[in-house]
Amino acid sequence: MKIAMPSESCKSCESSDSSDSSGTPPCPSFPVDLEYLRAALLKKPGTEERIGGHGWDDENAGSVENSRKLVPASIMFPIVLRDEEPRVLFTRRTDHLRDHPGQICFPGGRADPGDASAADTAIREVWEETGIPADRVEVIGYLPDRWTITGFRITPVVALVRPPFELKPDAFEVADIFEAPLAFLLDLANHHVTPVPGSARSLVSIPYGERNIWGATAGIIHAFSKRLASK
Repeated sequence: MKIAMPSESCKSCESSDSSDSSGTPPCPSFPVDLEYLRAALLKKPGTEERIGGHGWDDENAGSVENSRKLVPASIMFPIVLRDEEPRVLFTRRTDHLRDHPGQICFPGGRADPGDASAADTAIREVWEETGIPADRVEVIGYLPDRWTITGFRITPVVALVRPPFELKPDAFEVADIFEAPLAFLLDLANHHVTPVPGSARSLVSIPYGERNIWGATAGIIHAFSKRLASK
C-alpha cells in the first residue's frame, strides 16, 4: 500500500502551516507505510541517480572521476518507532563548531579507516553523537549518494531506531536533540523551495515549529519525498 500523498491530507493540516498556540506543529498530513518506504530505498549504497538543484550539490562533481576524489561520509536518516507515530531524530550542532554552527542536521560524519561500510559509519556516528547503541538500530536501505560543495560524498543511510534508548549527546558537537513526525517531514506541502536567481539550483527549507530545517538535511528529506511521490 502506498503512502497517501498530500492531495489526501486532512483538512486541518491543509489550512495551517504554522504551530498552534501550544507551540505544537500541525498534525501529520498523511499516514506513513513503513514497508512502502523500505521498498522505495536502494538496497545498497551508491550513486544510482543524482538529485541536484537544492542549493548544496557540487556543480563541479558531475563526473565519476571527480566523485572518486570526494571524501566519503555517511549520515543516518533515523526513524524512531514511537508508539503514536514514527518520528525522525535530528541534532543541532553547537555554536562553536567551525562548519555549520548551530545548524539542524542528521547524525553523521566522514568515514573512519576502521569503518567496514557506509552503514557502519552512520551507526558509529549516531552512537558518538547521541548515545544510541547499534543494537537499537536497523538499517533498512539507502538514498542516492549526494555530492557537497564542501567536498564530501554523503551516503544517506535510512534506519529504524527502536526505543527504549537513553540519549547521551556529545557535548562538544551536539547542542540539542529533537524529533519531528516523519509524515510531516515527507509531505512536500511542508517544503519551501526557493529558486536561486540566475541558476538552475534552488534552496529547500522545512519550518517545524520554532525550528527551521535547511541545507543538506532539507535537501535529503526533499529528495526522499520526491522519490516516494514518483513511485
